[in-house]
Amino acid sequence: MKRKSLNATKKNHNFYLTKLKDPHLQKLYKIFSNNLESLNLSKKKIMVGVSGGVDSLSVLFFAKCYALKNKTRLYPVIIDHKLREESTKEAKDLKYKLKQHFKINCKILSKKNSKIDKNIQSYARDLRHELFSKECNKHNIDNLLLGHHKDDFIENFFIRFIRGSGLKGLVSFDKNASNLNGIKIIRPFLSTSKKELMNINKKTFGFFVDDPSNNNDRFLRNRIRKLLQSLDKEGLNFNKFYLTLKNLSKSDQVIEFFVEKNVIENSKYFEKDKKIILNKSFFNNPDEIILRSLIQVITIISMKKNYPRGKKVVGLMDSLRHSKKNVKLTLSGCIIEKIQDSVIIYPEK
Repeated sequence: MKRKSLNATKKNHNFYLTKLKDPHLQKLYKIFSNNLESLNLSKKKIMVGVSGGVDSLSVLFFAKCYALKNKTRLYPVIIDHKLREESTKEAKDLKYKLKQHFKINCKILSKKNSKIDKNIQSYARDLRHELFSKECNKHNIDNLLLGHHKDDFIENFFIRFIRGSGLKGLVSFDKNASNLNGIKIIRPFLSTSKKELMNINKKTFGFFVDDPSNNNDRFLRNRIRKLLQSLDKEGLNFNKFYLTLKNLSKSDQVIEFFVEKNVIENSKYFEKDKKIILNKSFFNNPDEIILRSLIQVITIISMKKNYPRGKKVVGLMDSLRHSKKNVKLTLSGCIIEKIQDSVIIYPEK
């Protein structure tokens, strides 16, 4: 490497590590690195989703510091959903700015799509997951960092609450790490507020991209966000609310413990025949335990990415428990057959 290149590299490293000497950034970097270390990650490669918002740029900054300290290969990627005419130019501008001023080379991922009129945000989320998964598999990357934060957690609770979700749905966003097709999705700042991430952004990159769709009241999340801002002005203490959500999450973990116990003790999987048999004791539990246990075993047999819908599983559960006759039903690509005191679940042909 030429001397000029060595000096440029050293200057680039100094920018990040010098910034990290700030006490506030040091404190948050410790939270960030502790979250990553607690997951026993492979330190060789890490992908970071970069939208250009203060949240993803904050994660990108700390991921870059982490990479420099641990000699980790960083793969920052920008998703161009192509849902707005300006999106491709915005993605290219963001890529250019990070490369030109901060020596971070991002890859833009996109996919041609037909016109989407309904469930736009759901489509965008599924597209991100598809593109992230494909790129991670291409480069043999196991870890993907995203910029979700405390405000997202609270917003998600209200969205699920409005849709009538149960406890599992209400706290489904509370984990720092989850699995996406064998890839570990990590949210290192789930306990950090957006306001705090904005302060990080001011001290580091000093710019962010404001997605105009965040101000579009067509989307439920944006309406929820504005409602929460109004409640905040009325004195709602979001720190206490966040603690309440964490307590609900602990209750959910207790339920999950007994669901696993029920599935292990009261069901038997026959791999050769691809079927599961449930004994009578499987249904001698509280409704929530039975409901989640049924969803788990049906998902194993159906091998589908999405869980069967709760209302349909409740109807199935009632039929299996209360029918005195043998019954044969279908759900999520599975045949569920009650024969005397046992239930057999196997794939539809």
